[in-house]
Amino acid sequence: MTTLRYLTAGESHGKALAGILEGIPSGLFLSAEDIDKDLSRRQAGYGRGGRMKIESDHAEILSGVRWGKTIGSPVTLLIENRDHKNWLDGMSPNAEAEGSIPAVIKPRPGHADLPGAIKYDHHDMRNVLERSSARETAMRVALGAVAKKFLREFNVVIGSYVTRIGSAGSKEPPVMDQKADGKELLRIFEKAEKSPVRCPDEEGSKKMMRLIDRTMKEGNSLGGMFEIFVTGLPAGLGSHIQWDKRINGRLAQALTSIPAIKGVEIGLGFEMGEKFGSEVMDEILYNSKASGVKREITKKSVDDLRPTSYGFYRKTNNAGGIEGGMTNGMPVILRACMKPIPTLRKPLRSIDIITKKPAEAAYERSDICAVPAAGVIGEAMVALTMADAFLDKFGGDTIAEVKRNYESYIGYIKDF
Repeated sequence: MTTLRYLTAGESHGKALAGILEGIPSGLFLSAEDIDKDLSRRQAGYGRGGRMKIESDHAEILSGVRWGKTIGSPVTLLIENRDHKNWLDGMSPNAEAEGSIPAVIKPRPGHADLPGAIKYDHHDMRNVLERSSARETAMRVALGAVAKKFLREFNVVIGSYVTRIGSAGSKEPPVMDQKADGKELLRIFEKAEKSPVRCPDEEGSKKMMRLIDRTMKEGNSLGGMFEIFVTGLPAGLGSHIQWDKRINGRLAQALTSIPAIKGVEIGLGFEMGEKFGSEVMDEILYNSKASGVKREITKKSVDDLRPTSYGFYRKTNNAGGIEGGMTNGMPVILRACMKPIPTLRKPLRSIDIITKKPAEAAYERSDICAVPAAGVIGEAMVALTMADAFLDKFGGDTIAEVKRNYESYIGYIKDF
């Protein structure tokens, strides 16, 4: 059973997006500002479309928080769609507004338009595209920000950076080839946050931006790749005992649920299939100085959570921090591939679903490239998944209770 549950609701041009997050313990300090920071990061990025100039996302907390702290009941969030004022009749719930705007009848290749219309018996595909739009991910980012705030109480930090947009890649070395501790990952993350495309490599960023400019002039779109890391996790989140408890499967499902994500790798990922076992397995070492010492939970930097703090550690992290469906104490490293956005200014061939005659696909205002934003959305989905696994392992009704359970487990690991 899922410990942390969440739902989102709302359409792209509807009045608002709503989200409910159930399972956050009481006593967590939380404000709208904590959430809005990530909402702002999602809206940024070179190659975004005109919608980002209209919206300035802000999360309103409707329930679950009193006087700055969670109270244990479901947290409800609301994000208003500022563009809704231009769609009052077109997205009205009232029957008398039907037909006020033209129906969308020319499905876009690569989008949910046609399969959604067939599944739900719609002959106006706006009923599909409004919900399948990536606009819905704004609420996921908001809910994920709450999960991040919870995990930060335990010095668990989540970040992301872009490694490729189209044919333009980053020269930043793979994290599996580094010491792979929190300090190194934070260095890469901080460099990426200064880049318009969230790439840690300055020259790579320039190449990506030039490619986006050229693609925009051609009326085309771009995909790419990004990496997500999680530092500070102890060994033992997830389980090997059932398929649906394996943390790698849960993370892959969470990431591929993001619109346009077509592939996920963990650690070296597909590259492992090209190498010998002796080249990719992370040898196990032990630091006797780290065992038997009570670990205090502090607000210090993530560097305090290097793998050597737990006694058992690895010099490499080809497994990406996950073995046998469980975290192993090393940073979790995930890589995701985003396909090019299917809405093109120069439309592809399609079919009019009413006349069944050839037509150009419909065009909706969209981005040229949203890979930098996808990384932020990926962080949110990973945060929600990891917070759920964390609460499953160390569950309690209050933050203080979860901390007691967590500290007890860390003491156990040190004496193992």
